[in-house]
Amino acid sequence: MDIKPVSTTLESLFKTAQFAISDSSTYIQLVVIAVIYALSFAVAYKIRRNVGLTRNEPLDSAHPVRKLAFRVGGILFPLLAIILLQISTMAGKSLAFTPWLIETAIGIAVLLFFNSLIRVFVQHSFAASLFRWIGLPILILHLLGLLPAVVKALEEISLDVGNISISAYGVTRVLIFGSFLFWLGRASSTFGKAVIRKQPSLDVPTKEVFSKLFEVVLFCIVALLLLNIMGINLATLAVFGGALGVGLGLGLQSIASNFISGIIILLDHSLTVGDFVELDDGRSGIVREFRMRYTVLETYDGKDILVPNEKFISSLMVNWTHKDPKQRFRVDFSVPYSTDVRSMVEFIKVAVAEHEQVISGPDVPFEERPDCEIDSFGDSGINMFVEFWMYGVDDGKNRVGGDLMLIILETLKENGIEIPFPQREVKILNPEQSTIKK
Repeated sequence: MDIKPVSTTLESLFKTAQFAISDSSTYIQLVVIAVIYALSFAVAYKIRRNVGLTRNEPLDSAHPVRKLAFRVGGILFPLLAIILLQISTMAGKSLAFTPWLIETAIGIAVLLFFNSLIRVFVQHSFAASLFRWIGLPILILHLLGLLPAVVKALEEISLDVGNISISAYGVTRVLIFGSFLFWLGRASSTFGKAVIRKQPSLDVPTKEVFSKLFEVVLFCIVALLLLNIMGINLATLAVFGGALGVGLGLGLQSIASNFISGIIILLDHSLTVGDFVELDDGRSGIVREFRMRYTVLETYDGKDILVPNEKFISSLMVNWTHKDPKQRFRVDFSVPYSTDVRSMVEFIKVAVAEHEQVISGPDVPFEERPDCEIDSFGDSGINMFVEFWMYGVDDGKNRVGGDLMLIILETLKENGIEIPFPQREVKILNPEQSTIKK
């Protein structure tokens, strides 16, 4: 180990420190830095306490812009410090003054600002740790002026495969910026779709259309930026763009069809979030979300059905609640032939109308009030049915049919009416022939 260069470097650092201590400008810069940091902290604190958008933490149901404004309040202190320190640096240089200590303070403020950005905007713990352990060292190397040397060293580590040269710097750059673009794309997509869905002037289908288009445009932008980072010349893509389009048309025909079908569904308003639909194969559920390729149906037993968007265009679908949330249902039961049907019908109507979810009352149109009628004459009794209207679908939390069957059973018992059951009468025509001889 060569001791002379080390001693020379230490001697140079000692002289620099001795000069800095003896120089009056060093103390002036320290005062300026202290004043700027104190002023930045005071102004940031004042803004956060007095401005409504940054004072109180918003609820989860608040507007996304309101949440963003509150988070911006968390980066005001380092941002103001950077701005004021930069102004003081420019002023010092204009006075033929070397503000080396202020420039160092700017570097520290930049590190604080970067850490505040991670703390405020990166909610995922793994992504935040990744940004800190990778982004902060890169930023420190840049501030110290060592980043070009590191980049040059990584560029020298390369692997040649034919005419293609793969360097460690290229791979590292793609991994770092690709991960950052992926996170930024997802965060921007979530924020943009949340803002669109909070617009009160747009109906639900229009919000979904704009959300889907925003997601596609953002995905294309991120893909183009990633290709540019990888060093791929975008102009060369036009050469085989036609062949690629044909390949995509054949290989991704189903995906493209589902995407276009989703756009058509949202534009013609045939299906909206919250509709209860029944497919031609008997499966049914509530529309919860529209995606690029499929629609999510939530069943009443907690399952999610992922239905391709094309199925809603090419197959039969029953939309129970799209036009009117009111639906008509019926409950069947039987009574003996000896029943006074006219009086029984009246007290059954009254009993059914007392259910809180059944639409009834004098202000309700006659055809929407509960009704009890004869359906047919059965083998064991008279087959009756009750028709009633309600809001929503008779399933899940709205299990009105089961409640009404219990109400009808209790009402019939209270009035001395039993529900008949199948009975058979056996007659022996020749009793003496049926005697078993011993």
